[in-house]
This record gives sequence, structure tokens and C-alpha cells, in this order.
Amino acid sequence: GLLFLVHRELLETTCRLANTLKRHGVCRGDRVAIYMPVSPLAVAAMLACARIGAVHNVVFAGFSAESLAGRINDAKCKVVLTFNQGLRGGRVVELKKIVDEAVKHCPTVRHVLVAHRTENKVPMGKLDVSLEEEMAKEDPVCAPESMGSEDMLFMLYTSGSTGKPKGLVHTQAGYLLYAALTHRFVFDYQPGDVFGCVADIGWITGHSYVVYGPLCNGATSVLFESTPVYPDAGRYWETVQRLKINQFYGAPTAVRLLLKYGDSWVTKYDRSSLRTLGSGESALLQERVFCLGEPINQEAWDWLHKVVGESRCTLVDTWWQTETGGICIAPRPSEEGAKIIPGMAMRPFFGIVPVLMDEKGNIKEGGDVSGALCLSQAWPGMARTIYGDHQRFLDAYLRAYPGYYFTGDGAYRTKDGYYQITGRMDDVINISGHRLGTAEIEDAMANHPAVPETAVIGYPHDIKGEAAFAFVVLKDDAADADRVMSELRSTVATKIAKYAVPDQILVVKRLPKTRSGKVMRRLLRKIITDGGQDLGDTTTLEDPSVITEILNSYQKYKDKRAATQSAALPSISTLSPCKVHAGTSPAFCRRTPKEELSGPCALN
Repeated sequence: GLLFLVHRELLETTCRLANTLKRHGVCRGDRVAIYMPVSPLAVAAMLACARIGAVHNVVFAGFSAESLAGRINDAKCKVVLTFNQGLRGGRVVELKKIVDEAVKHCPTVRHVLVAHRTENKVPMGKLDVSLEEEMAKEDPVCAPESMGSEDMLFMLYTSGSTGKPKGLVHTQAGYLLYAALTHRFVFDYQPGDVFGCVADIGWITGHSYVVYGPLCNGATSVLFESTPVYPDAGRYWETVQRLKINQFYGAPTAVRLLLKYGDSWVTKYDRSSLRTLGSGESALLQERVFCLGEPINQEAWDWLHKVVGESRCTLVDTWWQTETGGICIAPRPSEEGAKIIPGMAMRPFFGIVPVLMDEKGNIKEGGDVSGALCLSQAWPGMARTIYGDHQRFLDAYLRAYPGYYFTGDGAYRTKDGYYQITGRMDDVINISGHRLGTAEIEDAMANHPAVPETAVIGYPHDIKGEAAFAFVVLKDDAADADRVMSELRSTVATKIAKYAVPDQILVVKRLPKTRSGKVMRRLLRKIITDGGQDLGDTTTLEDPSVITEILNSYQKYKDKRAATQSAALPSISTLSPCKVHAGTSPAFCRRTPKEELSGPCALN
């Protein structure tokens, strides 16, 4: 269903929820966990916390109970807000059940406020309170708390290279100013526009460009609860037509997925309202569409520009991070008619002063140079610390290049002075726009009794941008390798989230290590992406023969995988097109009629 909420109604809902939080013991400075999918009530929950000076900690509603518990405990949350169930892509997600499992291990939680997305009843325990019933008792007016500009507004967890997620802290005035300004100028927001960012509120994009930026500018912000292909691959563009969206901000992963369904799902809908398109490290302008969270490739850029934007929208790449609070590099704002180079973020935003560093920490001057991307001065939206561990914040961002903020990304600067992001320089991978430390996956897999060692790398993926590839060493007495692999996948899904499960797992006898015992993931990445060509300096390897060993194992693995896939692929003549794929490419899939509405099929 479609729900329109005017600003006055949002204010009243926010105030009732704020008063409910206060009645249940939430005070200024307390942390509140929000485990909710995209919804008006989730937005109101964030704003209610801000209104009373509490600190919201939104946890993506796809994380496991263990991941949720870890974030609740690290933040010492007093209250958790959730729904009885969630709906996504035709599936029911048991949110309350996940919260119940999590709070068993969270001694600081005093109350769980449960809203209702469906009419299905769920067990209610001694901590549980019906949110709607409590809100109905409260006054629709709540005076806002007076806050200092550097007081905490919210904390949001992002993956680190050490395995433990980092609770990044954003503050009141600087963050809000930066979110509002970047929303206004990068997307060319004009009063009266309908702004459609299809990100989840569990990520920084949802915070900055679904909630705070648009609302601060008085915009109409669209909340998107579904998936790009449910009930069919035209869902985004049907929404654009129905709501007359002017700016559309989506993920490159979704663009790459929709590209494979063909143009007809786009062209059947009226997209004339669009003025700006945007995408992760990418976006479309004039009638605009933008991409978020990750780089967009040339094919997807061209399709978004020519098919979705009808060659009249400007497509602009946006580069930023959870740590930066808002967009830092993008083709817009700029002088009118300034050129845009496909796949390139290009121009720093107001107050952003990038520098490129060499391996020795020297600034690289001029154009046509590459290096580590650093920012040379502070900006309003930057995170201030990691909650409870400021030393880790200093070590992660300020120690590598003293006096500069190190982004963790590499970049190339053209002769004209434009910036292109070349990728991560640390052990963090970007799966469908979600940053994930390889150490997190390794830690989860290392808990298996049959696995003494594991190493995880990221590799290019046609749809996700990057996917995880795990190299696993098994103990000599491990009897059933296939069963261990299945258990490892289940463990990662349980401890982190389903999207973190490695797409591929290769069993090896040993890992490539230096004489000091450090795993050389760079070489593993070369083996997967370049077939072991041009490995660079391997003199520090304890035993160089391990490379040939792994290459042979990988070739056997690829041969076996290809044979299995070929044998498993049914003949097209034996299949019928499903409702999702009818008239698209591919036109056939393995799903039964009962499975047809459960989201994208496995063959895609």
C-alpha cells in the first residue's frame, strides 16, 4: 500500500514516539537501537531520538541476531525498537524473533518496543511493549531538547579490517548541515521536488539522503521498502511514474541487475518527471539519477544514461563513506554545462580538499597520478570518533598519514584535476554497496572446529560489484569437506548476514605467508583475478611453491564447478517462463509456480 505522510503528521508521530521513549526511561545521551526496515515509523523513531537528545543506533534489518546483539552491547543500548515482522520482496522476515534471540545476550536492554507491520501475532515477553498502544496514550507535542553542536546525534556501525565493527559517531550540527547542503547542491534539489533515494535506513545513505538531508530541506522523500525486481523488474520505474519522482538515487548493484532484464521494463513507464539520476559512486543530473555506495561500470552507466535517463539526464558518480557523513566528490555542483566523465566522481564538494599520497607519505602533485586518497582538512560531516574507542579512530583514519584523513581508497587524478576512485587499499570489500571487513568473515569461519585457517578476499562480480572468495585450510581429520563448506556458509549467515556468505570457497592445503606469518592476500587476489600472472614481489614468501599449489587447486576447482553447472542446467525446452522472468532475458528459470513471487531466481 501507499502511505502519504505530511510533515505535520510526521512531527506528531515523532513527538508521540519521543514521549513514549521518555516514559520508558530513555534520557538525553542514552543509546536506542532501531532494528526496523524502511518505514515511516522507522524515520519517526530516528527523529524521536534526536528530539529528546538520545542517540539512535540503526541496525540494518538483515543482520543476524548475533550481529544485532554485538551492536546493542557495544553501544550499551537501553531500548530496542522493532516490528513484529517485516515484508521484503514477497517474503516475511521474522524481525521480532531475531530481536528476541539477540536481547537474551544484552543485559543493558530494559524494553523492546514492538510495532506491527503485519497482523500476525508474535510472542510478547516481559521486556516487550506494544509501541502503537503506548504511542496512542501520549501527547502529540514534545519540546525538543537543547543540544550542543558537538553532542552525539547518532552512531552507525561500519565494517573494519580487524573484524570488530566500528560504531562511528556523528554529531548534531555539522552532520545535519553537511547532509542538507550535499542533498541540495549535488542533486540540484528544488523546492517542491519529489526525491527518491531507494537505500535502506540501516546504512549511511538512508540516514543522509532518505531522512536528514531531504527533511532538512523540506523535501518530499520517498521510502522504498521492496526490492528492484519485486513483483517484477519494472518496480523502480513504476514508482517513478506513479509518484512523479524528480531525483532518483540508487545502487550500482541494482542497476547491473536490472540491466540484465532488458529495456522493456523501463520503457513501458513514463520517466519524464526525472531531473536527476544518481548512483553510488555515480549519479544522473538535469533530470537526474544517482548511484550510491560503490563504483558503476561503463555498461551500467550507459544504460542508466541512455535508457533510463533518455540521454537527457546527467549521470554523476558520488563518492563518500559512512565516515564522511555525506557526499565528498561528485560531478555536481559545478558551473552550468560543465562536462561529466562517465564513471568518474570528478569534483570535490565545498570544503573537501583531497590529496594523493605515495607509499612513503609524500604528496603527489600535478595530474595523471595515482595514490592513496586522503583529505587534508576537516569538514562538517566527518565522523568524530569510534564509540568507546577513540584510539581506534585515530589509528584507523589519522595514523597512516599524520595530519591527513586516510579514506582507505586509492584514486587517480587526471591531467585536468578530476578524481577517479580506483578501489579499496585495505582489507575491506564492497558487496552490493555494503562494506564488509574480510576479517569479520574470517573470524566467523575460524570458529569451525575443522578449520584452523582461512583467508577471504574480494573479487569482481557482475551483479554485486564485489563478492567474497574464501580460501580454507581443513584439519587432516576433516572427513566431509562438502559438509564443512555448508556449515561455514551457515555460520557466516548466522554470525553476520546472508549477504556476507562467500560466493566461492576453495579448500587449500596451506595459505601463502611471509616469513613473519602474515597471509599475503594480495597474491590470493592475483590468483583469482589474473590467473596468477604478474604476481609482483614474492621474495618475502616463506615457501614460494605454495603459489603453484594453490593455482593447481583453483584450476581443479574451476573445472569441477564448470562441469557441475553444465550438468545441472536444465534444457530450456523442459521449462516454462516464470511470472518474474516472462518476456525478459533470461526467459526461463528453475522455480516452481509456488516460488515465483519469492524474488529474483537463483539463475540470476
